Amino acid sequence: MLLPLPPYAPELNPMENVWEFMRGNFLSHRVWDGYDAIIEACCGAWNRLMQMPERIASLTRRPWAKPMAG
Repeated sequence: MLLPLPPYAPELNPMENVWEFMRGNFLSHRVWDGYDAIIEACCGAWNRLMQMPERIASLTRRPWAKPMAG
């Protein structure tokens, strides 16, 4: 059974950890010249992260979340 997430629950949403990692490691402390530069930086950060599958796994793993046998 699927349950909706509360409006703010970063500990339940693994993508919050991914976004925090990307901001802190690839996108922080920068100023961009415009919208296109921001999009390019975000795409570049995403592509860099996609080259790090072990990092993605560690950011999104939840030890308490286990699939239920059907």
